[in-house]
Amino acid sequence: MGLKPDRWIREMVKKYGMIEPFEEKQNRGNVISYGVSSYGYDMRVADEFKVFTNVHSAVVDPKNFSPHSFVDIQTDVCIVPPNSFALARSVEYFRIPRGVLTLCVGKSTYARCGIITNVTPFEPGWEGYVTLEISNTTPLPAKIYANEGIAQVLFFEADEECEVSYADKQGKYQGQTGVTPPRMG
Repeated sequence: MGLKPDRWIREMVKKYGMIEPFEEKQNRGNVISYGVSSYGYDMRVADEFKVFTNVHSAVVDPKNFSPHSFVDIQTDVCIVPPNSFALARSVEYFRIPRGVLTLCVGKSTYARCGIITNVTPFEPGWEGYVTLEISNTTPLPAKIYANEGIAQVLFFEADEECEVSYADKQGKYQGQTGVTPPRMG
Protein backbone atom coordinates (compact mmCIF):
# COMPACT_ATOMS: atom_id res chain seq x y z
CA MET A 1 0.00 0.00 0.00
CA GLY A 2 1.53 3.28 -1.02
CA LEU A 3 0.85 6.98 -0.54
CA LYS A 4 -0.24 8.52 -3.84
CA PRO A 5 1.04 11.81 -5.37
CA ASP A 6 -0.69 14.77 -7.01
CA ARG A 7 -0.48 13.25 -10.51
CA TRP A 8 -2.35 10.10 -9.34
CA ILE A 9 -5.03 12.21 -7.59
CA ARG A 10 -5.70 14.12 -10.83
CA GLU A 11 -5.93 10.83 -12.76
CA MET A 12 -8.44 9.34 -10.28
CA VAL A 13 -10.57 12.48 -10.44
CA LYS A 14 -10.78 12.13 -14.23
CA LYS A 15 -11.32 8.36 -14.16
CA TYR A 16 -13.72 8.00 -11.18
CA GLY A 17 -14.96 11.52 -10.38
CA MET A 18 -13.18 10.93 -7.04
CA ILE A 19 -13.50 14.55 -5.84
CA GLU A 20 -16.23 17.04 -6.84
CA PRO A 21 -15.78 19.97 -7.09
CA PHE A 22 -12.07 19.49 -7.69
CA GLU A 23 -9.37 22.14 -7.34
CA GLU A 24 -6.46 21.10 -9.58
CA LYS A 25 -3.93 23.30 -7.79
CA GLN A 26 -3.50 24.50 -4.25
CA ASN A 27 -5.31 27.79 -3.64
CA ARG A 28 -3.50 30.04 -1.19
CA GLY A 29 -3.26 33.72 -0.44
CA ASN A 30 -5.79 35.27 1.91
CA VAL A 31 -7.48 31.90 2.57
CA ILE A 32 -6.57 28.74 4.47
CA SER A 33 -5.23 26.69 1.56
CA TYR A 34 -7.23 24.03 -0.28
CA GLY A 35 -6.86 21.88 -3.39
CA VAL A 36 -4.23 19.39 -4.57
CA SER A 37 -0.95 19.30 -2.67
CA SER A 38 2.11 17.13 -3.34
CA TYR A 39 0.69 14.00 -1.68
CA GLY A 40 -2.88 14.82 -0.77
CA TYR A 41 -5.93 16.95 -1.21
CA ASP A 42 -6.81 19.81 1.15
CA MET A 43 -10.59 19.73 1.42
CA ARG A 44 -12.75 22.68 2.41
CA VAL A 45 -15.39 23.00 5.10
CA ALA A 46 -18.89 24.00 3.90
CA ASP A 47 -21.02 26.70 5.54
CA GLU A 48 -23.26 24.19 7.39
CA PHE A 49 -22.41 23.57 11.04
CA LYS A 50 -23.91 21.73 14.00
CA VAL A 51 -22.44 23.42 17.08
CA PHE A 52 -22.49 21.42 20.31
CA THR A 53 -24.64 22.89 23.07
CA ASN A 54 -25.75 21.75 26.50
CA VAL A 55 -28.87 23.93 26.66
CA HIS A 56 -31.14 20.87 26.97
CA SER A 57 -28.78 18.92 29.30
CA ALA A 58 -28.68 16.04 26.82
CA VAL A 59 -26.34 13.11 27.40
CA VAL A 60 -23.88 12.37 24.61
CA ASP A 61 -24.67 8.76 23.69
CA PRO A 62 -23.31 7.43 20.38
CA LYS A 63 -25.95 4.64 20.44
CA ASN A 64 -28.85 7.03 21.02
CA PHE A 65 -27.72 10.47 19.92
CA SER A 66 -30.05 13.34 20.75
CA PRO A 67 -30.54 16.00 18.05
CA HIS A 68 -30.96 18.46 20.97
CA SER A 69 -27.18 18.28 21.49
CA PHE A 70 -26.56 20.66 18.56
CA VAL A 71 -27.63 24.02 17.22
CA ASP A 72 -27.73 24.19 13.39
CA ILE A 73 -25.97 27.22 11.93
CA GLN A 74 -25.33 28.29 8.33
CA THR A 75 -22.60 30.92 8.22
CA ASP A 76 -19.37 32.00 6.52
CA VAL A 77 -17.58 32.10 9.91
CA CYS A 78 -18.58 29.64 12.62
CA ILE A 79 -17.64 30.40 16.21
CA VAL A 80 -16.93 27.20 18.16
CA PRO A 81 -17.31 27.78 21.91
CA PRO A 82 -14.35 27.18 24.26
CA ASN A 83 -13.64 23.51 25.04
CA SER A 84 -16.42 22.46 22.69
CA PHE A 85 -16.86 21.19 19.15
CA ALA A 86 -18.91 21.42 15.99
CA LEU A 87 -19.81 19.00 13.25
CA ALA A 88 -19.54 20.24 9.68
CA ARG A 89 -19.31 18.80 6.19
CA SER A 90 -16.88 19.08 3.34
CA VAL A 91 -17.55 21.22 0.27
CA GLU A 92 -16.26 18.30 -1.80
CA TYR A 93 -18.12 15.06 -2.53
CA PHE A 94 -15.77 12.05 -2.54
CA ARG A 95 -16.03 8.74 -4.44
CA ILE A 96 -13.35 6.38 -3.18
CA PRO A 97 -12.22 3.66 -5.62
CA ARG A 98 -12.39 0.05 -4.40
CA GLY A 99 -8.59 -0.34 -4.03
CA VAL A 100 -8.08 2.92 -2.09
CA LEU A 101 -8.22 3.93 1.59
CA THR A 102 -7.77 7.48 2.85
CA LEU A 103 -6.52 8.99 6.07
CA CYS A 104 -7.28 12.57 6.97
CA VAL A 105 -5.35 15.01 9.13
CA GLY A 106 -6.22 18.53 10.25
CA LYS A 107 -4.49 21.51 8.68
CA SER A 108 -1.57 22.94 10.63
CA THR A 109 -2.97 26.49 10.52
CA TYR A 110 -5.89 25.37 12.71
CA ALA A 111 -3.85 22.88 14.78
CA ARG A 112 -1.46 25.66 15.79
CA CYS A 113 -4.49 27.49 17.22
CA GLY A 114 -5.66 24.49 19.28
CA ILE A 115 -8.35 23.53 16.76
CA ILE A 116 -8.31 19.83 15.95
CA THR A 117 -10.18 18.29 13.00
CA ASN A 118 -11.03 14.60 13.26
CA VAL A 119 -12.20 12.51 10.32
CA THR A 120 -12.38 8.73 10.12
CA PRO A 121 -10.82 6.92 7.13
CA PHE A 122 -12.75 6.87 3.85
CA GLU A 123 -13.09 3.16 3.17
CA PRO A 124 -12.84 1.52 -0.26
CA GLY A 125 -16.11 2.11 -2.15
CA TRP A 126 -17.36 4.86 0.21
CA GLU A 127 -18.87 8.00 -1.26
CA GLY A 128 -20.45 11.14 0.13
CA TYR A 129 -19.74 14.49 1.71
CA VAL A 130 -17.34 14.14 4.62
CA THR A 131 -18.64 14.80 8.13
CA LEU A 132 -15.95 16.70 10.03
CA GLU A 133 -15.59 16.92 13.80
CA ILE A 134 -13.92 20.22 14.70
CA SER A 135 -12.76 20.49 18.34
CA ASN A 136 -11.82 23.74 20.01
CA THR A 137 -9.38 22.64 22.72
CA THR A 138 -8.77 26.20 23.93
CA PRO A 139 -10.45 28.20 26.71
CA LEU A 140 -11.37 30.86 24.09
CA PRO A 141 -13.95 30.96 21.25
CA ALA A 142 -12.49 29.84 17.90
CA LYS A 143 -13.31 30.88 14.31
CA ILE A 144 -13.77 28.36 11.51
CA TYR A 145 -13.84 29.82 7.99
CA ALA A 146 -16.35 28.23 5.58
CA ASN A 147 -15.24 27.47 2.02
CA GLU A 148 -11.58 27.37 3.07
CA GLY A 149 -9.22 24.48 3.84
CA ILE A 150 -9.89 22.40 6.97
CA ALA A 151 -8.08 19.05 6.57
CA GLN A 152 -5.80 17.12 4.23
CA VAL A 153 -6.88 13.80 2.72
CA LEU A 154 -4.07 11.30 2.05
CA PHE A 155 -4.76 8.52 -0.46
CA PHE A 156 -3.31 5.01 -0.12
CA GLU A 157 -3.69 2.49 -2.93
CA ALA A 158 -3.65 -1.18 -1.90
CA ASP A 159 -1.60 -3.86 -3.63
CA GLU A 160 -4.87 -5.74 -4.21
CA GLU A 161 -8.57 -4.91 -3.83
CA CYS A 162 -10.52 -5.89 -0.74
CA GLU A 163 -13.11 -8.69 -0.83
CA VAL A 164 -15.87 -6.54 0.70
CA SER A 165 -16.00 -2.76 0.19
CA TYR A 166 -17.96 -0.19 2.17
CA ALA A 167 -20.45 -0.03 -0.70
CA ASP A 168 -20.80 -3.85 -0.73
CA LYS A 169 -21.70 -3.94 2.98
CA GLN A 170 -24.07 -0.98 2.50
CA GLY A 171 -22.37 1.10 5.20
CA LYS A 172 -24.62 3.38 7.24
CA TYR A 173 -22.86 6.57 6.11
CA GLN A 174 -22.82 5.72 2.38
CA GLY A 175 -23.96 8.64 0.23
CA GLN A 176 -24.39 11.06 3.14
CA THR A 177 -25.32 14.51 1.91
CA GLY A 178 -25.37 16.80 4.94
CA VAL A 179 -23.72 17.06 8.33
CA THR A 180 -24.44 13.57 9.66
CA PRO A 181 -24.58 12.85 13.41
CA PRO A 182 -23.90 9.31 14.73
CA ARG A 183 -26.18 6.52 13.54
CA MET A 184 -26.72 2.97 14.78
CA GLY A 185 -27.25 0.02 12.48
